[in-house]
Amino acid sequence: MHVQPGARRSEVTGRHGDRLKIRIAAPALDGRANDALVAFIATALGISNARVAVVKGERSREKLLAVSGDCDPSRLA
Repeated sequence: MHVQPGARRSEVTGRHGDRLKIRIAAPALDGRANDALVAFIATALGISNARVAVVKGERSREKLLAVSGDCDPSRLA
């Protein structure tokens, strides 16, 4: 996943190479963008924030997320 912090609004904008590109409204300060990303993904998938975690790339725009349990990833498109 490619994440762009500091956007006007949080949204999925399509593809960035072989990754999904997501704009997040929160700034990249003190983990706020990561927290907002987790909340955005959880809301989009209809699951709780506790089921989504940043596994890799906490300080990078390229991130790997883990989602536990059943969900429909097509809801992000």
